[in-house]
Formats: sequence, structure tokens, C-alpha cells
Amino acid sequence: MSYVGPDFEPPQPRRRRGPLTVALAALVPGALLGWLVYETVGGSGDDGGSGRASVRSSSSAASSVPSDDAKEPSASPEPTATPSASAPAASGPLKGKVVVIDPGHNPGNFQHASEINRQVNIGTNSKECDTTGTSTNDGYTEAKFTLDVAHRMRTLLQEQGATVKLTQDGDRPFGPCVDERARIGNQAKADAVVSIHADGSGAGNRGFHVILPGAVHAGAADTRAIVGPSRDLGERVAGRFVAVTGSAPSNYIGDGGGLVTRKDLGGLNLSTVPKVFIECGNMRDSKDAALLTSGAWRQKAAQGISEGIVSFLRG
Repeated sequence: MSYVGPDFEPPQPRRRRGPLTVALAALVPGALLGWLVYETVGGSGDDGGSGRASVRSSSSAASSVPSDDAKEPSASPEPTATPSASAPAASGPLKGKVVVIDPGHNPGNFQHASEINRQVNIGTNSKECDTTGTSTNDGYTEAKFTLDVAHRMRTLLQEQGATVKLTQDGDRPFGPCVDERARIGNQAKADAVVSIHADGSGAGNRGFHVILPGAVHAGAADTRAIVGPSRDLGERVAGRFVAVTGSAPSNYIGDGGGLVTRKDLGGLNLSTVPKVFIECGNMRDSKDAALLTSGAWRQKAAQGISEGIVSFLRG
């Protein structure tokens, strides 16, 4: 396993896939059809999903999202203490709402081992500042994937009128650390925060899962007020992700419903606003990797996550 650090959970013994949770079934009555298509074609990601009304996919949005071979932004010489600035929000149903997107890891982390390995307080204990993340067997990095999806989400959500901030935009040499990532969402008084990731598990382990904060009240961590709204956010994100991408919930983590609760992640423990993580797929499985490296599929991933956020914010 190449991926270790604050966002890593070792694969659990594979369990027989159970039914989707009641919440997911209620949110996406047509999702099972997408799932069956996914299994039939080997997860090609070519089916268009259902129900795109929540977030528009306009021609202007398509022209502004990165292509498959988009270059990563150059790093600045020194870390910044502030999140990436958002463009002025458009008029729309999310006018006045603040969304923070947290692209997991940073393209420059691998060049700053000592800095990202230092311990930071996550409320309950200490963990590494960050990790390099994982990559596909062909070298497509998680950091590049998460930043690309974040850019696509920013475009979609700004079209709905939201103010969107990124915790990093490849504009700093490394980080931010997991505690600072949480702090950025808190200081922005975000209405919703989603941290974007891709997993680094074994071949044959497939699918996505959404990580929810558990109830933690220790040290600097107190998630009790956000557990409920974060679950609502996570269920909506998972439901729309299934519907739009056709991807199945993880077959190796959780109970088959695509939702996992954890109490060991600083980015969740230290959050005071509704927040979830999403592991969009497994970069070390060839079929999942084919999706994650596809610009067309990444657009679907961004669409599904964004629709979940919009559904949560509009109630």
C-alpha cells in the first residue's frame, strides 16, 4: 500500500455488498439502473446518469473546465495562510451561500517531506500534517485528480450563485495541514465543506465512499453539533454521485451503502461546519483508474458532488 497518513484507513475484510441505505434509495430511485449499467460495462462511466436539474451543465461551464492534459498551476515560493479566492458569485439559488472545496493533498507535497510529516494536533491526538496522497499505477496523482475535480465543481457551484473557496489551488508549495484545512472552512463560516480524495487500496477493490464525522468531544475537537447536518450532506452527495456517475458504493469499506463514519481525521474532528470527505474511487484498481483519469468522468464526478451540495443547501 503506497498511501499512508491522516486520511488512510486500511482496507477492511471484504463484505458481501448489502443494499443501499434507505436514505440513498430515497434520494436516487433511478440510481440502481445506473449501477447495473456500471456493472455491465465494467464501470466505463459512459452512462449519463439521471436528474441533472440541480446544477446546470452549460456550454460555458464545459468550456471553462480543465481538459485531460491540463497543466497544474505553478507553486508560489511560500505557503499562504488564506484559502484560494473565489470569483464573484453569480445570481442564483445559492446566492449568499458559502461552499469550501478541499482538494486533498497538494501537488508539491512530495518535495516537502519534513514539513508534511510534522505532527499537528487533531483534537483527539496528533497526526502528520498531510501526506503525498496516492496515484494510479501509471503515475496520475491523487493531488492532480482532486484539484481538477475541485475546479470543475467551482464552476458549477458559482453558476448557482454560491461563493466558492478552495483550501488550496496548487498555489503554495505544500499543504495546508489537516488542521488548517478545517480552520479554513470554519473561518469562512461555510455552509458546506467537501474534501475531495481518491483511495489507494488493492486491485479489485472498487467504488466510492463518503466519510462522515463521528461524534467526538475531546481536546480541541467537538463535532457534536455537525454530526447530523454532515450526515445529511453526505447522504445527498452519495446519492447524487451514484445517480450521475453510475459508480457503485465501495465493495471493500463500509456496509455497501457508500457511507463510512470515522473519528480519526483531523479535517473532520476540527470542523465546526457541516463537512464530509469523498473517496471517488480506487486509483490502484485498473477499472476505477480508467474512470479517474477520464476528463469526461471527472466532469460527472464534479456534477454529482455539486448536485449533492446544492440539494443539501436548498433543503
